[in-house]
Amino acid sequence: MNNNSSKMMSRRSFIQTAAIGSMGITILPGFSPFKPNDQINMGFIGVGRQAMNILNGMIKIDGVKVTACADVYGIKRKRFEKVVSEFYGGKNTPIASYENYRDLLARKDIDAVVIATPDHWHALIAIDAVKTGKDVYLEKPLTFTILEGKMLRKAVRKHHRILAVGSQQRSDPGFQHAVKMVQEGKLGEVEKIFAYVGAPPTPYNLPREIVPVDLNWDMWLGPNPYVHYNHELNPPISLDPPKSEKLWGAWRWYKEMGGGFTTDWGAHMFDVAQWGIGMDDSGPVEIIPAGYEGTGYLTYKYESGVVMTEEPFNNKKTKGVKFQGKDGWIEVSRGHYKASDKALEPRLKKASGPYETKSPHYENFVQAIRSRKDPLVPVETGHRTCTVCTLGNIAYDLRRPVKWNPAKEEFVDDVQADLYMHREYRKGYKLPML
Repeated sequence: MNNNSSKMMSRRSFIQTAAIGSMGITILPGFSPFKPNDQINMGFIGVGRQAMNILNGMIKIDGVKVTACADVYGIKRKRFEKVVSEFYGGKNTPIASYENYRDLLARKDIDAVVIATPDHWHALIAIDAVKTGKDVYLEKPLTFTILEGKMLRKAVRKHHRILAVGSQQRSDPGFQHAVKMVQEGKLGEVEKIFAYVGAPPTPYNLPREIVPVDLNWDMWLGPNPYVHYNHELNPPISLDPPKSEKLWGAWRWYKEMGGGFTTDWGAHMFDVAQWGIGMDDSGPVEIIPAGYEGTGYLTYKYESGVVMTEEPFNNKKTKGVKFQGKDGWIEVSRGHYKASDKALEPRLKKASGPYETKSPHYENFVQAIRSRKDPLVPVETGHRTCTVCTLGNIAYDLRRPVKWNPAKEEFVDDVQADLYMHREYRKGYKLPML
């Protein structure tokens, strides 16, 4: 890393950024529609496995009332209705349920929505949500394509809405401490980052199956090019006896519908790496796929000289991050923290329950709604992280390095790579160009 590089945050800039993260950037200066004790009515769009995890945390926050859901799978809507009704005691708690998310967004009494659909729907639903005046908690990765992320970013700011990205690790004390140590220079100049996330997506190869009668497969596909149904894409559940999904929806592992581990876990671990080296508003300048001319791992090069590889840092192949500096190193993952010096390690209290509900990430979203100030992970940060992930998959597809201009958010003299900025939607769907 160059000593005079502005890409690595100084202690002063870290403190300033930390202050912004805690206070937030005002979305609507001097105005909030919510009084301190006002109820926030919340709807959920996409109520599969991840949404149920989010519900478990969000519904317990004081002042939040979950009032509606939308999903293309009827049995999952029924499960959601049942869980919410039982939480509120089953008394005077009608839960509105819709197949089409637009019907939920049309309701004036809903203040905010949680969007936990497959990635290919993220951009269109989130843009529709902010246009109808809703604040948004959006699962990661932010969008499916880079252009979608740019348009969503514009929409959020144009309509003065709050958008929080589901990057819970930003609210995790262990990851926060690791980043603080890095940004305060306790490791010296950072030279390399190991950010292990897993493999890129593969072509869809699951066998064709009959679509369940209460699943609107056409609506599930939305803007996505047609693929045939297989139950692994939308794992079945049962209400009697109660039986939840055994697996995550496998759509994320296939390039026709998702970004593989590159986006699924990259949205967590590449995110922490970018955060640590002060790249929340920037990104790498060159991306080299694994296998190219002997390259062992997907590699990202930054203008500062920092190199990040999608490479395990231990024999267990833990999904996490290792910051390697001239004066020391830190390894951090969910529930794991290790450093070259004990002085770099935090004193952490163990929290119980699913990871999604351990950190105060949902509370931060609700606070942002009330204060009208940006959450810990606003749309700009989510977009930059998602871009890093997507760039990795583009390099994999092209089977060669690509050069990226993070300031202009465009490829450098690469017409072939330009074609990957977006993809063609199915007939009847169009990305709003703001």
